[in-house]
Amino acid sequence: MRSDVQHFNCTVADGIAEVSLNRPDWKNPLTFDSYAELRDWFRELHYNDDVKAVVFGPNGGNFSSGGDVHDIIGPLTKMNMKELLAFTRMTGDLVKAMVNCGKPVIAAIDGVCAGAGAIISMASDLRIATPEAKTAFLFNRVGLAGCDMGACAILPRIIGQGRAAELLYLGRSMSAEEGHAWGFFNRVVERDDLLATARDIARRIAAGPGFANMMTKTMLAQEWSMSIEQAIEAEAQAQAICMQGQDFHRAYHAFVAKEKPVFEGD
Repeated sequence: MRSDVQHFNCTVADGIAEVSLNRPDWKNPLTFDSYAELRDWFRELHYNDDVKAVVFGPNGGNFSSGGDVHDIIGPLTKMNMKELLAFTRMTGDLVKAMVNCGKPVIAAIDGVCAGAGAIISMASDLRIATPEAKTAFLFNRVGLAGCDMGACAILPRIIGQGRAAELLYLGRSMSAEEGHAWGFFNRVVERDDLLATARDIARRIAAGPGFANMMTKTMLAQEWSMSIEQAIEAEAQAQAICMQGQDFHRAYHAFVAKEKPVFEGD
């Protein structure tokens, strides 16, 4: 998986990709270029078997302040409807790419996590935060609807309809304590332990059955729009496919031999 990106930070080692935004002096805002490059990177990730998990981390004590006021917000006020729709579709495509990349994404959140930054954390599979994390879906506060980049679809599924409505109508910050109590954050850890915790989870995922993890992520996304009957049938098919994989056989033989299975992702 390529790490020669220009508009965000990226390293790949031992099956784990670590990414972060690269403007810490400005609390890591997104630009047109970083949106597009992140979208393209996550799209390519779907076709790469070398990366097993992704850690999307903070930089300089903050996760992301969202869309850059000068590089994005200002130009948007001068665009026509066609141009605006192209932009909002592009930002939504980043969420689609994250959801469909086939690899679990762990967001490690510290400090400011606002606007599109909050959306990126929302679109991740797991979220680890520090006590200093402040997460705000603040679109309402800049005169926009809360229904941005899938927020009205995804956020209620994570924290519930009423809590999501409060955050989207008021645009207020959700504290780390609230986020943990509401199920948005899987864990809250001290700042010094944030990346170590996220990396440990990523390593455990990377050591697991890669193809089966991809299938789990696919089903978690697709079953939102299924009935219970459809979901059960889809899972039956997915599990039957996984049972044909070599990792399933490796796990069985390791169990018989009283050994720990070593998965190879096939």
